[in-house]
Amino acid sequence: MSDFIAPDNLPRCQWCGGAPEFLPYHDHEWGFPVVDDQRLFEKLCLESFQSGLSWRTILNKLENFRAAFHHFDFHHVARFSEEDVQRLLQDAGIIRHRGKIEAVINNAQRALEMVDQEGSLAAYFWRFEPTLDSLTAPQTQTTSPESIALAKDLKKRGWKFVGPTTAFAFMQAMGLLNDHSLRCITREHVEQARQQFQRPK
Repeated sequence: MSDFIAPDNLPRCQWCGGAPEFLPYHDHEWGFPVVDDQRLFEKLCLESFQSGLSWRTILNKLENFRAAFHHFDFHHVARFSEEDVQRLLQDAGIIRHRGKIEAVINNAQRALEMVDQEGSLAAYFWRFEPTLDSLTAPQTQTTSPESIALAKDLKKRGWKFVGPTTAFAFMQAMGLLNDHSLRCITREHVEQARQQFQRPK
């Protein structure tokens, strides 16, 4: 896989060349480890919304999504009613898909249960961090044994719209693995962040 040479003449992951807004997201967010429950929940919801669409569509609507779903505070979203569903279906700033909107509300309720059972969403999700010897070359797969296991367990717990591909994209983005291409200059920054990162218990 060839690299994308950014305006600073340094190599990045190839997908950065797809749109101008990808570069700051790639350099400052994608792959850096996250322990904050609200950010983890937000990302899983956004990956679910992206299913069948481009990430650029989601990124361009990000602030609209945050406004519509109270910054993905799952304590708040868990209390959404059918009236809220109707409101969101009229919101042209987001993806107006009833199944995905209802899945976010359902998953917020499941997230509250998970915090009660596991202590935090972070403690749960980071249990699925792949071991080094299980990793393949960067960006050569769209699922993994860990993402399949995560999706299966979430489904058992009642979560919706989180299949193995969505789970893998979530794991890539939230830093459960460093999937930056080998020559990408951000790969080393992510690796340093992962080395310093305190895994939640």
